[in-house]
Amino acid sequence: MKQEDFLSKSFITELELKGISRRDFLKYCAATATLFGLSDAVFTSKLAEAMENASQKPAVIWLEGQDCAGCTISFLGVTYPPVSSIILDKISLRYRETAMASSGYMSEHVLQETIKKGGYVLIVEGSVPSADKRYCMIGGRPFVEILDEAAKNAGAIIAVGACATYGGIPGAAPTKGIGLNKALPGKTVVNIPTCPAHPDHMTGTILYFLTTGKLPELDDIGRPKMYFRDTIHDNCRRRAHFDAGEFLTDWNDPKQRDWCMFQKGCKGPLTTSDCPVRRWNNGINFCIDCGAPCMGCAEPGFYGQMTPLYTAESEISKKIYAMREAGHFRKINT
Repeated sequence: MKQEDFLSKSFITELELKGISRRDFLKYCAATATLFGLSDAVFTSKLAEAMENASQKPAVIWLEGQDCAGCTISFLGVTYPPVSSIILDKISLRYRETAMASSGYMSEHVLQETIKKGGYVLIVEGSVPSADKRYCMIGGRPFVEILDEAAKNAGAIIAVGACATYGGIPGAAPTKGIGLNKALPGKTVVNIPTCPAHPDHMTGTILYFLTTGKLPELDDIGRPKMYFRDTIHDNCRRRAHFDAGEFLTDWNDPKQRDWCMFQKGCKGPLTTSDCPVRRWNNGINFCIDCGAPCMGCAEPGFYGQMTPLYTAESEISKKIYAMREAGHFRKINT
């Protein structure tokens, strides 16, 4: 059976109303199926079925702890709606503090009713204060209590952003923020780090859960392997300069414009993410290509262990240098 046979006329009409052709949708399915390790036909049928039976989809609760709402901004700021945006239109987003119309008692009632029913996807943005739970209060209640309550009946728990995954910037602050890996011991948590979280990583993980009914394969620190498999260094266009020992030292020297930024604090050799391939802002750019070193925001050591960010003085930078001297980084021309 062909992929097209899985698409009903009403479904195709809905795609077209969103400005997405059937051809573009099938191309999206083919690319995503490869990423998920499924056949085109299986993935297309499951996706079409999931999207046409929206009422059967689990609800989504999105909580925010110690955060700057950067992941929410990243998620909502996608200007060109991908096919996955249709999926998000179909999801029943019951509670999201910075992006919901209701407020006060009405929104809290919806939250409590959704928690009672169970089976929802719980998304958490922001860290949990470990120094004193009063550092993060929401509606007169400690955030950690709301989190524990919401996590009990969740069908899947997804931590988005560096703060929610491993503590992030609040982890280096007096609040001693921690990620869900420590705040919810014993719970399986899908970690989607980077600061902010990439919208593709978020939608792709939700999509995987909805179409397969299970979580994606995770690495040893809870990140989806389909996004966090290779290091920034592996796919960096400045990699050859690293191998050649050509390191940028003077921002104003035109000859050094494309040289490796290791001496400017780049943590790319020990940071795992697909940023150089997936890129940001609808595939336009990413940190290194716009002249900034990788800050290692996909790793548990961000932010505290990665500072200072713009010089090679951190313990991580020293480790990278020692590994390079010992020949641990394979040269790309060998």
